[in-house]
Amino acid sequence: MTSVLPSPSPLPAAALTLAPALPARTPAGLVGGTPLLWIGEPFTDPGRGFWAKLEGRNPGGIKDRTALHMVARARERGRLLPGAPIVESTSGTLGLGLALAGVTYGHPVTVVTDPGMEPMMAGLLRAYGAEVHVVRAAHPVGGWQQARRERVEEILAARPDAWCPDQYHNPDNVTAYRTLAHELIAQLGRIDALVVSVGTGGHSAGVASVLREHFPALRVVGVDTTGSTIFGQPAAPRLMRGLGSSIYPRNVGYSLFDEVHWVAASEAVWAARALARSRCATGGWSVGAVALVARHVAATLPAEARVAAVFPDGPQRYVGTVFDDDYCRRHRLLGGVPAPAPDRIAHPGERVVTRWTACETVVDPLAAGAPPAGPEATGPDAGEHGLAGAAR
Repeated sequence: MTSVLPSPSPLPAAALTLAPALPARTPAGLVGGTPLLWIGEPFTDPGRGFWAKLEGRNPGGIKDRTALHMVARARERGRLLPGAPIVESTSGTLGLGLALAGVTYGHPVTVVTDPGMEPMMAGLLRAYGAEVHVVRAAHPVGGWQQARRERVEEILAARPDAWCPDQYHNPDNVTAYRTLAHELIAQLGRIDALVVSVGTGGHSAGVASVLREHFPALRVVGVDTTGSTIFGQPAAPRLMRGLGSSIYPRNVGYSLFDEVHWVAASEAVWAARALARSRCATGGWSVGAVALVARHVAATLPAEARVAAVFPDGPQRYVGTVFDDDYCRRHRLLGGVPAPAPDRIAHPGERVVTRWTACETVVDPLAAGAPPAGPEATGPDAGEHGLAGAAR
């Protein structure tokens, strides 16, 4: 494969590197080898840009990688017996990956979600053979995530042969993304900065740890959502799905991050839409937030710096949310252009952030003795399509 890389000056308007499309005998053969797209002006400043890893080109998105890996490892260890059920909590993308793994390895799949899952996503999961359970009330402390996890425990208690990947705390969720990191190295040769969203902590830790081994000076920038507890902010109502958390996933590699950015829903919507109009490649909440931050990182590093960003999925599931004007008006997400740069705080506990904000002090809230996360689904907007607070 020949990588098309930008020369230091001038940078190209666009470039796309594609892995060869090889015949696949199983659905698993369709996962990986995703393309890399150059994101330049007009989305970025003139002469600046970054490389986007388009994980939406996998059949279901980035979590196809970890679903296949976690299932394969569990089978090897004898924890998942042939034909036994797989049960997991998800807001969608991991569910698609588990459905794919279930077809590949011959396991029935049950996913537990909440009312925030898009009807299209629920329909697609059922079409792929997954059984979908929807919890109807958020946990008073752990929000929708904790409510889903408790329902998973109930199902597991009734099915002793069932296995749960536990994506939030399973270390296989981290090692699954070593292949993604090696693809980036093969495609780019050198990487100076990595911009990644953080939800369960799997792909950020898995990719960053491998890249840091090859590039010790690598700058790793995590992208979270306002209202998320992962990096020490208090829990608050939030719309964005796929990044952020109301619990503390143990897969988050806190020591890997040089900086964290919190992005608000309206700012992610603006970036996702601007990206679609200018580059004809976009995604949902996570992609919008990552793109906004990667644009800033590219603008602040030297022009020759090579910035890589991971886009976890594509835009299809967000047609009724991020790209729907009525939905965005209802939730007051339109009309504002993000500031040219983030606010800055010296420590995550300095104040509660409600707009794009960055911090170079990265702490593990549990190690720092943080109190338990508060309720996440409260306030006037809580409802059927409201405050999901859910990792993929």
